[in-house]
Amino acid sequence: MAIKPVMACLDLEGVLVPEVWLNLAEKTRIPELRVTTREEPNYDLLMKRRIKILAEHKLTLQDIHDVIATMTPLDGAKDFLLWLRARCQVIILSDTFAQFAAPLMRQLDYPTIFCNTLEVEPDGRIVNYHLRLPDQKRASVLALKQLNFHIVAAGDSYNDTSMLLAADAGIFFRPPASITKEFPQFPVTQTYAELQAAFSTAAGL
Repeated sequence: MAIKPVMACLDLEGVLVPEVWLNLAEKTRIPELRVTTREEPNYDLLMKRRIKILAEHKLTLQDIHDVIATMTPLDGAKDFLLWLRARCQVIILSDTFAQFAAPLMRQLDYPTIFCNTLEVEPDGRIVNYHLRLPDQKRASVLALKQLNFHIVAAGDSYNDTSMLLAADAGIFFRPPASITKEFPQFPVTQTYAELQAAFSTAAGL
């Protein structure tokens, strides 16, 4: 039987780059923006709350861009991604937005990313968000499996668990303890060396 080619599916924020919303909360000193998918598994509820907070504080897309401009990939992320891309195909599956991701993708040498989009008014107000498709991380993994790929996925949050469950092998990277207790079947890694070793084991890289 032919060996399937490997496809690595990675979350973005928390795995390769810092959390945009946490950085925004830090810069604006709005603690309510610190809530992420690590704490709130209902993504729709989370995003509606975020958009409401942005409106209340009159924050625009440009304000968020100003924060993103100060961000860099996590230490070691670029080297890990280079190592992985030299050995298999890689797709980043993220619940971030195209309007956020572009400058971060430039710093990572433009890997492929599937993500969502924001609805923005001409004055820069963010008024809504649009999913690429419901539960796009899981849907993407299932579609790639239909294309005969062996899928190894890595993520850190509640919104990654459906992707990890759908993959042939799932790996946690620096997850909160509460999530690892709920999903003990996934190995937990804390460093890129550990993540690299986990990919090597799961995919024979």
